[in-house]
Amino acid sequence: MADTGNRLRKLLESPNFDPQSYVKQLSQQSDGDRDLQEHRQKIQTLADETAQNLKKNVYKNYRQFIETAKEISYLESEMYQLSHILTEQKSIMESITQSLLSTDKDETAKEMLTAFPKETEEVKQRTLTTLLEKVEGCKNIMETPGRYLVYNGDLLEYDADNMSQIQKVHAFLMNDCLLIATWLANRRGAVKYKYSALYDLESFAVVNVKDNPPIKDMFKILMFPDSRIFKAENSKIKKEWLEILEETKKNKVAKDKHTKEEEVPTSPVRQEVSTNPFEDDEPLDSEELVDLSPEWIQELPEDLDVCIAQRDFEGAVDLLDKLNEYLKEQPVSPRVKELRGKVDERVRQLTEVLVFELSPDRSLRGGPKATRRAVSQLIRLGQSTKACELFLKNRAAAVQTAIRQLRIEGATLLYIQKLCNIFFTSLLETAREFETDFAGNTGCYSAFVVWSRSVMKMFVDAFSKQVFDSKESLSTAAECVKFASEHCKQLSEIGLDLTFILQSLLVKDIRAALLSQKDVIIEATKHRNSEEMWRRMNLMTPEALAKLKDEMRSCGIGSFDQYTGEDCWVNLSYTIVAFTKQMMAFLEEGLKLYFPELHMVFLESLREIILVAVQHVDYSLRCEQETEKKSFILQNASFLHETVLPVVERRFEEGVGKPAKQLQDLRKSSRPVRVNPDSTVSFV
Repeated sequence: MADTGNRLRKLLESPNFDPQSYVKQLSQQSDGDRDLQEHRQKIQTLADETAQNLKKNVYKNYRQFIETAKEISYLESEMYQLSHILTEQKSIMESITQSLLSTDKDETAKEMLTAFPKETEEVKQRTLTTLLEKVEGCKNIMETPGRYLVYNGDLLEYDADNMSQIQKVHAFLMNDCLLIATWLANRRGAVKYKYSALYDLESFAVVNVKDNPPIKDMFKILMFPDSRIFKAENSKIKKEWLEILEETKKNKVAKDKHTKEEEVPTSPVRQEVSTNPFEDDEPLDSEELVDLSPEWIQELPEDLDVCIAQRDFEGAVDLLDKLNEYLKEQPVSPRVKELRGKVDERVRQLTEVLVFELSPDRSLRGGPKATRRAVSQLIRLGQSTKACELFLKNRAAAVQTAIRQLRIEGATLLYIQKLCNIFFTSLLETAREFETDFAGNTGCYSAFVVWSRSVMKMFVDAFSKQVFDSKESLSTAAECVKFASEHCKQLSEIGLDLTFILQSLLVKDIRAALLSQKDVIIEATKHRNSEEMWRRMNLMTPEALAKLKDEMRSCGIGSFDQYTGEDCWVNLSYTIVAFTKQMMAFLEEGLKLYFPELHMVFLESLREIILVAVQHVDYSLRCEQETEKKSFILQNASFLHETVLPVVERRFEEGVGKPAKQLQDLRKSSRPVRVNPDSTVSFV
């Protein structure tokens, strides 16, 4: 049967297997319906085995699938960012190349102007007026004096993301701006276009888009942070647009520079002295005192655009510092206000880029040091509060991501160790980086303390979900809390003590765990009490007796040997011994979880547990009639009151730092002293 199945599997797995011919051949060779049913059953069995093997392989390798998918996702995001950076660098290099090539064309253009004089500005203005009459919403365009038409033509606009065609536009290039108008689907008389946008020549840069079929004859206009892509009818028209745009931008810069130079007087004008004592002194013309003619000031807005586009944030802030230092003691004038307006717009753009660099949407795998560049530049721009807020948001997102990506282990203590290592290491790195970045901004430290509490709450949520919500034993919970507290104390090396915050966030869960364990011990003790026979323990083997002695010695009961007899007998009841071990374990675990807010809860839990055993011994002494058994019960009571309870009081005082008066009162109020001749027991 197995050989038949193997042959059938090999036949179905062969690359040349043809289902139709196989079924046809099978039907011809079959003697009847029974053979077909048997063959169908074999194929079904083979299919079930294959499906089962596939499931096993999936279950076996599912962790590798998940981890591989995560790595692929990380790689994809990083490759996308790298592609974006390379595209920006390519555009910048092409723009620089075009700028260098355009210098050679200036001389040729000047010769052409000399040989073939252009139309006068009046003719160009009339032409522009005529053309703008066909554009809806452009009545105020001609209000600017000296504006005239340089070039115009139809273009196709494309989407910068997917390079799909958006619409047909008509562009009007004037001596100081560029007008983009869209075609009207329903024309009204002579109006053909509708106003879309107007760009000042200083507010955008022109970049050639390299031909890559089917993408060709295109050029890009950059208005940071936006951009628009246009396609010319052919390569000749594209070349004309690029050359004329660059030439017009240069002519405007030269004209503005010449105009500003003419506005500066060549010789100082002596101010007339008024003899009128009631006339106020007129201030000097501040326009005359500010020299904005240096070339670096004229090119400052464009240099800032280049720095922002190239992500040279340090260079941009250096230029701003240089300008502020130059204008620090200069009087305010209209020209200074105009320059400030242009620079403030670039500052706003630079701030937006730096804010994006610190946003949690960016990659968080670089650690806190990856944010230093953007944070330092925001601080230099006077945005220390915003830099602090964004830095802390970025690090909170990084901590949350690290906690979510932590694989949940079967062993709770192992998971908590990994969780503490990740969280407290990240918190320590963040604190050190914060101290480095905001060393001169002491006002930001309060924000860091508030942030530390919020991320600590994030940590405690993950901690409690794994330790307390999963109903782990009290001993495991105590080890986990102790491990977290030790990590928390390490932060005191840098002056950050979050122990109180950790305790305040855990107090509710620890209180519930203590009360739950107390109820378990009380129920177990009551169950053993109900089956109590008051007989001595027989451990049967010396090994078992030695193990019990070690357990009692580890609980702090060093005088246990006096209660052991010969032949592995113990002169105590099984109920009292089991209660002692369970209560001492609860005491040690509670001391690991202890902090002042839990003092009364822990103390009352101990008192209730002890009271159950004391009341049971008291009840048994009062109800037992046999003198011999009463003596044995009294011996157990003496062990409980004279040996166990003093150890509990001493260990509690050592762990807490102060004595437990309630436990002392409980021991003194219920201590038996002797068995009377009338078979009763006296207490003090």
